[in-house]
Amino acid sequence: MHSPRIFLSPPHLSGQEQANLAEVLASNWVAPAGPQLDQLEKALAARLLMKHAAAVSSGTAALHLALRHLNLAPGDEVICSTLTFCASANPIVYEGATPVFIDSDRSTWNMDPNLLEEELRACASRHKLPRAIVVVDIFGQSADLDAINAIAAKYAIPVIEDAAEALGATYKGRPAGSAAWASIVSFNGNKIITAGGGGAIVSNDEQLIERSRFFATQARDPAPHYEHSSVGYNYRMSNVLAAIGLAQLDVLDDRVASRRRNFEFYQQHLGELPGVSFMPEARYGMCNRWLTVMQVDPSQFGATHEAIRLRLEQQNIESRPVWKPLHLQPVFSHCRCRGGHIAESLFASGLCLPSGSALTECELTKVCEIVESVQSNQELASCAA
Repeated sequence: MHSPRIFLSPPHLSGQEQANLAEVLASNWVAPAGPQLDQLEKALAARLLMKHAAAVSSGTAALHLALRHLNLAPGDEVICSTLTFCASANPIVYEGATPVFIDSDRSTWNMDPNLLEEELRACASRHKLPRAIVVVDIFGQSADLDAINAIAAKYAIPVIEDAAEALGATYKGRPAGSAAWASIVSFNGNKIITAGGGGAIVSNDEQLIERSRFFATQARDPAPHYEHSSVGYNYRMSNVLAAIGLAQLDVLDDRVASRRRNFEFYQQHLGELPGVSFMPEARYGMCNRWLTVMQVDPSQFGATHEAIRLRLEQQNIESRPVWKPLHLQPVFSHCRCRGGHIAESLFASGLCLPSGSALTECELTKVCEIVESVQSNQELASCAA
């Protein structure tokens, strides 16, 4: 019989959630709106040093609302990181536009500003600039937003920071998610903190947030009856989820510290193995290490990252390959990509290890021992041959 499953990134409750939920139930504020929702929006905006926030049903919905505000049309293009989950690009398609993907910088794994500048220069020469840039903070590390903003400003293109994976990280002493026209956060169950779902759009642009709330509540016009002059969405976050999110936001710093301790443990115990390396930390900030990601060079290690994943799975331990670049996904095969080789190489060699903030030292040790056993078995097989 297997021991209890070790998940990749499960929820980690603080203990305050039950008290917050009891308050919600006692007040009967279980509908979409309510005081906890207002509190969460204010607390989140303050945390990111921004003026406004609108809490919605998911990070994907938040990104969709930011793009909706730009009134995209078929034929429009939107720049997007290629090394990310499909949710970073799907809302571009929702609005009828086409994604254009940009490769990663090897030193940060985030969007390469140099390739972005090359692409925008080429777009300008064709007299067809993209309508927006969606830059993703990958695996808890902020992209180089100052460089990206400076390039975007030359062409007056708004920047949307998809910080869904990076809440609690920093960029040049500022919170990740604080450096763009609009920032997106996620409270999905696998994120560093969770509300059991949900997300938010955060910005200093008051009109963006007001319009986002309008479209998130079915675009209902001011009237005593139901009047609609625009098509809206049922995207507003529940007050119940907001109560959970408030409790989680209070322990965000503790969760970041735990995730970083996981990374340090893995690095200490696996970093000297031949062919093993880890996602680097950018010099300009602190990664929240939402997921600890290692790369495996099979020519040195003696086995692939997939062999490690399968061995872990045999022991009821969840791990996952790095995001498959979006330009390689069948659904986006028609889309242009600037570069791509870096993201492809990271996908070919990268493995996300269990990274939950409640992992015990015993569980971390077990993961490391299994990884080491794969390498040791390959060495024995090589010697026997």
